[in-house]
Amino acid sequence: MVLARSEVARTRRPVPVRGTAVRLGLMAVPLAFFALFFAYPVVAIVGRGLKDGGQWQFGRFGAVLGDPDIAHVLWFTVWQAAASTALTLLIALPGAYVFARFAFPGKQLLRAVVAVPFVLPTVVVGSAFLALVGRGGLLDELWGLRLDTSVWAILLAHVFFNYAVVVRTVGGLWSQLDPRQEEAARMLGAGRFEAWRRVTLPALGPAVAAAALMVFLFTFTSFGAVQILGGPTFATLEVEIYRQTAEFLDLPTAAVLTLVQFAAVLGVLALHALTVRRRESALRLVPAAQTARRPRGRGQWALLWGTLGVITVLLIVPLAVLVERSFDGPDGYGTGFYTSLRSATADSTFAVAPLDALWNSLAYGAAATAIALVVGGLAAAALTLPRLRGGASGRTAWVSRFVRGFDALLMLPLGVSAVTVGFGFLISLDTPPLDLRASWWLVPLAQALVGVPFVVRTMLPVLRAVDGRLREAAAVLGASPWRVWREVDLPLVRRALLIAAGFAFAVSLGEFGATVFIARPDQPTLPVAVARLLGRAGELNYGQAMALSTILMVVCAAALLILERLRPLDHSGEF
Repeated sequence: MVLARSEVARTRRPVPVRGTAVRLGLMAVPLAFFALFFAYPVVAIVGRGLKDGGQWQFGRFGAVLGDPDIAHVLWFTVWQAAASTALTLLIALPGAYVFARFAFPGKQLLRAVVAVPFVLPTVVVGSAFLALVGRGGLLDELWGLRLDTSVWAILLAHVFFNYAVVVRTVGGLWSQLDPRQEEAARMLGAGRFEAWRRVTLPALGPAVAAAALMVFLFTFTSFGAVQILGGPTFATLEVEIYRQTAEFLDLPTAAVLTLVQFAAVLGVLALHALTVRRRESALRLVPAAQTARRPRGRGQWALLWGTLGVITVLLIVPLAVLVERSFDGPDGYGTGFYTSLRSATADSTFAVAPLDALWNSLAYGAAATAIALVVGGLAAAALTLPRLRGGASGRTAWVSRFVRGFDALLMLPLGVSAVTVGFGFLISLDTPPLDLRASWWLVPLAQALVGVPFVVRTMLPVLRAVDGRLREAAAVLGASPWRVWREVDLPLVRRALLIAAGFAFAVSLGEFGATVFIARPDQPTLPVAVARLLGRAGELNYGQAMALSTILMVVCAAALLILERLRPLDHSGEF
């Protein structure tokens, strides 16, 4: 027995060194992917804008940031992001409480409906609100009210898009907080509000902060909704980068704005990482099913019905109006706009039938999903390897810092201007052996950059929940790292892998900022096709845009409903 234990100990001593090699090996493909298709294009476009005769021209920062028009864009970007965040929290926190604490018929279906806007492309969200509050929209027809030229349309669209972020993030934790703690405070004499303020609110604080920062990040970098609803009056940094790049070809200004946005997003991501770590601190949690109860009393029933009303008016009505407009043709209701998608007319916006954009998007999305799963799966596996113990402390510390930096790198595509990435693809991937400008794979590669963070964040909680002793036992028995992954991890995370694939597919379908630059005229994607149709006058173009938006919405919603059947996402608060 002593000999056997000694033999096992000798077998396990070199694990830290081998573990480091395995971890770095798993990181190789994601690092190469991000270096070639993210860092290289971004550095190339920034260098093209800030270099003159081989010399960096940092004085352009002062010239650009001192421009009153640019200063107004910066102010509006921050202001609308802060206002959108505050409005989203105000409207969505009651919904988070309802989904966390109440049990009622149709709850799971309603949870899926609430999450649909989050995975919808921003172009569809903009189209939906345009059909509701724009010229000739529902409000215009009923009361002569138009909001498409006001900031309110942008704010409401952002609430529509981010409502689920608060409900999932805050409600996921709220549903697992032990209600007996608050009940104990009330038994000691505290009122209902005082008990909530002193007991529940401090526990929810990190989750609320994390949700607020994510909403701020998404609205700070907003592009599609602002581009459609803001018109020439309102522009965020992302929209201004697009204008300076595509319309004015002013690369120096675009490069400065890209770096400003990048710095701001890094700050938001750093704050978000801190709040997530606080949220993961020790709390008394119980299964969510134990905290959900049927509403009691008039107040709780009023809150439930009020939440259902908010969801109906804010989330369902815009989508319903979008569908209604897609059938409202010049000769009455019918499928005329859908039928016209099958052929290209002489004055068509495209060289091909608009419906071809659907097949292009599905093919691009499938390829982007496959890339995101490979890259994101390897990255998630590397991040969940057991922490190193033993060995040289300097080497261990270096590897730990490298892993933390690698984790942060995976989130950067969500914060860097997609417009910059797309235009960077055009000017950097143009020489052998990376001359991909005419390659079909250019679009899926850009879309996969957005899908990888979702794959990683979906896989990480599940991989970290796998009992490490199972891996260790398999390794001691002689299994290779690949076999350990195949026979231990994969069976346990197969469902999470399918969910990650669904999210990657949905976000790939909706990617617009980069694709608008690199999609070929004869192979447009659905978001690009919708934006082009909305940019042209005429009832046919508008109706086709509504029809394509409806098709894109249905495809994304179907993917999400499939995900909900795989696993109700109500425990982790992760997307």
